[in-house]
Amino acid sequence: MEYSEQKNSRIIDGTVLCISLALLGGAAAAAFYTGTGNTILTDLVRILTSPGPLITDYFGIGSLPATFLNAGLCGLAMWAFMAFLPGPSHVNTFAGYFLVIAHAFYGLNFLNMWPCFLGPFLYLGVRRLDFNENLHICMFCTCFSPFVSELLFRYTLGDAWAPGVVQLTVKGVLLTIGVVIVLSLVAPAILPGTKAWHKGYNLYNGGLAFGMLGFFLFNLLYRTMGVAAPTTPTFVNEVYASFNNSYSLFGHAFFLLLFAGCLFAGFLLNGRSFHGLSRLFTDTGYESNFARKYGMPLCLINIGIYGTLFLIYLSLDDYFTLGAGFTGPTFGVIFAALTFTAMGQHPRNVWPIFLGFLLLSLSVRGYNRLVGGNATWTLSTQSYINSIAFATGLCPLVGRYGWGAGVAAGMLCASLCTATSALHGGLMLYNGGFTAGVTTLILLPVLEHYIRKPRESMQQHMDLRDMMTINESAKRKR
Repeated sequence: MEYSEQKNSRIIDGTVLCISLALLGGAAAAAFYTGTGNTILTDLVRILTSPGPLITDYFGIGSLPATFLNAGLCGLAMWAFMAFLPGPSHVNTFAGYFLVIAHAFYGLNFLNMWPCFLGPFLYLGVRRLDFNENLHICMFCTCFSPFVSELLFRYTLGDAWAPGVVQLTVKGVLLTIGVVIVLSLVAPAILPGTKAWHKGYNLYNGGLAFGMLGFFLFNLLYRTMGVAAPTTPTFVNEVYASFNNSYSLFGHAFFLLLFAGCLFAGFLLNGRSFHGLSRLFTDTGYESNFARKYGMPLCLINIGIYGTLFLIYLSLDDYFTLGAGFTGPTFGVIFAALTFTAMGQHPRNVWPIFLGFLLLSLSVRGYNRLVGGNATWTLSTQSYINSIAFATGLCPLVGRYGWGAGVAAGMLCASLCTATSALHGGLMLYNGGFTAGVTTLILLPVLEHYIRKPRESMQQHMDLRDMMTINESAKRKR
């Protein structure tokens, strides 16, 4: 049974609007919680005019309420395009929305996103493509937003740049325009081709495509030209420091309310039931459109359950280990983890990837004790928190090749995640998706070599021991 496109579209638009309004409401609540409501506009301006390479914490540069305001404004802008462009909204656009608001907590803002978002409309116009149908491409291209901030505010100044001081130059503006035109015409063109590389097993298709493009642009603009690589700007934020650089209580309250709201809304829209959820949880996630196959109400329930489980994982990490805590990037990756909950991700096909991260962490600790290494990372180190959210985009590998493939994918992603950002200087925000793409290029040929017939359903293949037990029972009966 396929669900009505119009009905799904209305639920998608309504969900996007509600989440955007929740972010704006969160800004008001955060202003009361931190007592920084009187500086929210000043803090927002500092966010808008600061460079933002990975991983720039907008809570530190601005403030908690200013960051929520930034995310809410970005979300409302995306909703306006989804609601008012002719034609229905679809799951690709829904995924693009989550990525926009996710990175509005670290690296993307209401100023630097516009050249990257509006530029691809030039490509769509030249190619005479439907704007609404390809709106997700414009959203995905906002991953290059840090390039805009760098070129506008820091690149042409060199050592003359100072944190908090805005200096626009004619050279910087012209260079930004030129790079944006290149991005607008090239990025959408290379996006479809990279799917052939990973054969649909990396849901973050844009991560691999744009990671390669970001690699080229960064090396051209910096290493080739002899310009120093960008560093993450830092500001002394006494309010943030007074919370130990972690808004854990606020984050838990906000996300639990949000996920409970999604779960309840999905329950009501699904006829006050969870009917059909078990079918969604047996889907491999490979080239799957959950909204079309099972309906957006079940997708909302999936968001509520999956989001809560991911929050619990981060909470356990934060409690048992000394790591990043609930920083701006941590808030962002919780939203990023929801990106494909309407087209591939569910709790059953992502847990092996989480297990892969855990096993690598334990292996590293054991290796250090035996050999004397000095690895200091934990599962709650910021780069690993970010990576695991995007590594879940490899869930089709779990669905089609089994949990062992997911564990291997998780371990590979955890091993690669800190190295890949150096390739693009942190100026391409989809580093986790890029890492997942590289992982697929390494792992998929091995899986295809040893497992010739991937399964079509997570219920299709039984464990080998179960098969042997059934065969033995059949022999005894005969």
